[in-house]
Amino acid sequence: MNQGLNVQLEVNVNNLFREETITDMKYASIRVLTPIKLDGSDDDSRKVVYIASTQVMSPYGTIPVHTPVEADSLADACAKFPEEINKAVAKMMEDAQRMEQQRQQQEQSRIITPGR
Repeated sequence: MNQGLNVQLEVNVNNLFREETITDMKYASIRVLTPIKLDGSDDDSRKVVYIASTQVMSPYGTIPVHTPVEADSLADACAKFPEEINKAVAKMMEDAQRMEQQRQQQEQSRIITPGR
């Protein structure tokens, strides 16, 4: 009964980050991932990672959108936020359209027509 609970996990102590969330309390949220060493001090040999997050409305409800932002500072990440979110939403829409086309093609391939 407990067979699936004995998972062997290891923390990659060479890839630790401190996470901080910055928000405008309206729609923008930026996760700031600061690389740190095992002792908790900043690891200046690695870059800070910025992740833009928001939610968009769809006919089916809200959809979360997350995307990395190439930025050198929080101010830079904030400035790039709208463009990066728009790119991520466009990619999500393209992916959804592609998946729908594939679904339709699969459905059409199952249709049996007389004389074939």
